Amino acid sequence: MKILIQNGRVLDPASGFDQTCDVALAAGRIVGLGRAPADFAPARRIDAAGCLVLPGLVDLAARLREPGHEHEGMLESEMAAAVAGGITSLVCPPDTDPVLDEPGLVEMLKFRAEKLHQARLFPLGALTRGLAGEVLTEMAELTESGCVGFGQAEVALASNQVLQRALQYAATFGYTVWLRPQDLSLGKGVAASGALATRLGLAGIPVAAETIAMHTIFELLRGTQARVHLCRISSAAGVELVRRAKQEGLAVTCDISANSLHLTENDIGFFDSRARLAPPLRQQRDRDALAAGLLDGTIDALVSDHNPVDEDAKTLPFAEAEPGATGLELLLSLALKWSQDAGVPLARALGVVTCEPARVLGGALGTLSASVGKLVEGGVGDVCIVDPRAHWTVAPGTLCSQGKHTPFGGYELPGQVRLTLVGGQVAFERE
Repeated sequence: MKILIQNGRVLDPASGFDQTCDVALAAGRIVGLGRAPADFAPARRIDAAGCLVLPGLVDLAARLREPGHEHEGMLESEMAAAVAGGITSLVCPPDTDPVLDEPGLVEMLKFRAEKLHQARLFPLGALTRGLAGEVLTEMAELTESGCVGFGQAEVALASNQVLQRALQYAATFGYTVWLRPQDLSLGKGVAASGALATRLGLAGIPVAAETIAMHTIFELLRGTQARVHLCRISSAAGVELVRRAKQEGLAVTCDISANSLHLTENDIGFFDSRARLAPPLRQQRDRDALAAGLLDGTIDALVSDHNPVDEDAKTLPFAEAEPGATGLELLLSLALKWSQDAGVPLARALGVVTCEPARVLGGALGTLSASVGKLVEGGVGDVCIVDPRAHWTVAPGTLCSQGKHTPFGGYELPGQVRLTLVGGQVAFERE
């Protein structure tokens, strides 16, 4: 279908393009940016007056819960949630059941996702078989089947020797290793260490659980010259370590969760299990450092950390509740809220959920690397139209995701997605 989007404020953070103009799409691609080709005859015209016309969002951390945890989320519901939030490309970790450690499992997941004709799915392969931390997977075969990198999800590696060998192998073939830095022995608590956790009687996770793991990773990077993406940094000390590593020239990128950008440990309140997250919410000074790092480029991307959890696993005492929250439909609004509350330039707030996460993926996107997360003539027609003046209240029951639990329940957030196009086709349209 030929589509002409008219009268919207077209904003592409990657190129700095920002003007009120038209966008023309045909055969799944953008064929006109600024004005339609002279002979363009659209089958549909979309009036985007008063709206932002953006590249489709790219989310680097979204659990879809399938296969193995269909009671908490299914591809149909979570992909629908993604496009409802303007997300057109997402990365899922390998901790499904069975684990994504065999090419056939990856191919099956991608095939299921493609049949839905919604968001683009980019799986991470398991770094070790079964995430057991002992034997490396066949990374070359997993890459051929569609994996964009390799990680351990939430399972910390016990052996630095295994990690070193994994980094050596990955460096040889140019693969990226995705790691959430957490020390195995120190990271077993349920809340951030500090006065609040002590007062509530909750087992604490010290900042050192993150920084010790980061020191280890960086030391191994110096010897292997591998490329690592650090997932969901949570502390001020962690941000400073990343800043130094980048200044040193290490091949490091990182992201933070939208939860950590807006919330602190105080949001646990009276043992509110909706705020039971991994990594845990930390102190105000940590949140301030995360925001500063995201603004100055130390932190590359903002992620939803979407992790749907069912009712039975959440309605338990705080320490026993399963960590996680739904986030796909909130990511764009939380980026806009950061822009409005902190006076962050709109292009930067949108860049950390579009072109910057696409840059993290880089060459792993193959032929899509030139246009995912961007608005480019000749590029893929992944477009999000959002009304920045609309405000909406987060009512968990109305979310598309099968997971209804979020610490933002009841919040009023700015920006509502009107329409999402993936490959030039309407994947979501608000009635």
